[in-house]
Amino acid sequence: MSLLLRNGVLIDGAGRNGRRGDVLVVGEGIAEVGLFRPPEDVQVIDCTGLVVSPGFIDAHSHSDLQVLEDRREKVHQGVTTEVVGNCGFSPYPAPEDPRPLRAFANGIFCGDENWGWPSAKAYLEAAARSPVVNVASLVGHGSLRIAVAGHRLGPLTAREMDRLEGLLEEALAGGACGLSTGLMYAPGSSAPAEELERLCRIVARHEKIYATHMRSYASGLLAAIDEQLELARRTGCRLQISHFQAAARANWHLQRRALDRIEQAEREGLDVAFDCYPYVAGSTVLTQILPQWALEGGPEALLARLADPDERASIEHQIESAFDWRWTDIYISAVGSPRNQAAVGRNLAELADERGRKPVEVITGLLSEERGQVNIIAFNQSEENLRETLTHPLSLVASDGFYVRGRPHPRLYGTFPLWLGSFVRERRWLSLPEAIAKITWRPAERFGLRQRGRLEPGYLADLTVFDPQTVAGPASYEEPERPPVGIRYVIRNGKLQWSAS
Repeated sequence: MSLLLRNGVLIDGAGRNGRRGDVLVVGEGIAEVGLFRPPEDVQVIDCTGLVVSPGFIDAHSHSDLQVLEDRREKVHQGVTTEVVGNCGFSPYPAPEDPRPLRAFANGIFCGDENWGWPSAKAYLEAAARSPVVNVASLVGHGSLRIAVAGHRLGPLTAREMDRLEGLLEEALAGGACGLSTGLMYAPGSSAPAEELERLCRIVARHEKIYATHMRSYASGLLAAIDEQLELARRTGCRLQISHFQAAARANWHLQRRALDRIEQAEREGLDVAFDCYPYVAGSTVLTQILPQWALEGGPEALLARLADPDERASIEHQIESAFDWRWTDIYISAVGSPRNQAAVGRNLAELADERGRKPVEVITGLLSEERGQVNIIAFNQSEENLRETLTHPLSLVASDGFYVRGRPHPRLYGTFPLWLGSFVRERRWLSLPEAIAKITWRPAERFGLRQRGRLEPGYLADLTVFDPQTVAGPASYEEPERPPVGIRYVIRNGKLQWSAS
């Protein structure tokens, strides 16, 4: 049976103003849009007073494992497609013994010891059966290095480099939409420029995208931007800068200078853009704060270093000397055992006072006690900088959300309704059609998602219907699992995926 969305405000995804009309869905596709005579045998959804939009696309997600499960957090936000495999983490290619890959990625994936796919093709075949969303995947540079050289840092041998390139070729040919790097996460953080250049040339040859979690978003932001822009110039790859921001109060002034460089590169003809999330705080693993040499050899090697008083002291000294944040900016969001559950929701300064230790000693102590399994929320940005990135013509809006065994970042539950409610309806930072373009057609175009992201005949029927007067994301840092409101219907591939009624 066909489906008719009747009398809604139609916003097409391309940034144009809305118009009142109907949408006819036949099978998996959009058959008619606007004013037309509908067929008689059709199921009708009354959309009076509601906006009908293309389904939202989360262009930066870490739900690589959860998209295979019946998890509804994103669907309830209106998301119909997720781009996973970001920041150098993908669940493939798994080596014959997948334990090193799991040790590398479980802090971001919230995984167990029962996952891993040998190739992009195998993973995407599994993801195609997702009960909740369409899945596109980048292949992670860190995962590629784990498959080739395990947790070892530093340059690869010639033979290893050949294998790395071969695995990348295989992943792109197998359906990966591009390559991602995580240059603040070991072992990818140790990759020299030559390695990245060789990989980006392969990406460019396949006409796919290169997405990067750069080497720094703090005091090293400008050098990190320069490195990535030069990679794009030298290789011709399409560059997507992940979760762009100037992190930590001392570095807020660097954001405008970094944007100037991106804008100049775009004017020169580089294909460059970035994504950002509508929150001043981000989230990651606590090990990202450590000097990267401390992570060589994987979790067991880290624990051995933390058990050695001299090495632990050296790690703590390097953390303190390179730390750009205030200790009150970093909150514990998840730990791996019951032992330290009381630390969840507390910042490092509070924990240090409570335990009679220095904040840096809290970091190394928690990592040691929790065997490296600690997640954090970090308050990074200013409101002024956030407005500049969210409204920038080169930005996409995404969640960067991931699951934890503890208190998640509220972006996992609220990103897209928060964007449309708080930032668009209430603060009026952007018009509704422009805001919808940043979460529909523009990410579809950026990541090569064919026939998605537009409200046009011939496109696949991924549709989100919402109330523009009530849509909101009430999830907060204190109550991050509060569900969104105002999302009324979600349709994926022509089928009603979720209804609020």
